Amino acid sequence: MNVDSRVAILVDTNILVYFCDGRDLRKREHAVHVLREGQISGEMRLAHQSLSEFMHSVTRTRGDSGVPLMTRENATRQAEYFLREFPILYPDDQVFRTALLGMGAYKLSWFDAHLWAYAERYGIPEILSEDFQHGRMYGHVKMRNPFLELGLA
Repeated sequence: MNVDSRVAILVDTNILVYFCDGRDLRKREHAVHVLREGQISGEMRLAHQSLSEFMHSVTRTRGDSGVPLMTRENATRQAEYFLREFPILYPDDQVFRTALLGMGAYKLSWFDAHLWAYAERYGIPEILSEDFQHGRMYGHVKMRNPFLELGLA
């Protein structure tokens, strides 16, 4: 896949989940804004991993209520929307090997290292996530927490 690294931004799973999560309305509104802006500009990219994590996160039971954020049917519709509206990056052996290096070099969890590896592999200079240290560079990739703008982090 050809990715224009001058404008591309990779989006972490938490942004996708907040897009659908009504428990924190300010984060939801901001996630909607961030994704819509990325859709309009054509900047946003999603990793295959993030879509898989999204499906797991929104359909698993939560706490004592035993109720997921979304039904499987609604989660499927939402995932189809993401597939339709954003370019999806798929893993290959280089992504996997880079993730292994990221775990060792940066002491990242497997999932964080794997997401970072997508950005390194495809030449994407920025990841939007609340799970990394804001402003930190990992290799050629800068981390940005979009919720800091609103004091929500």
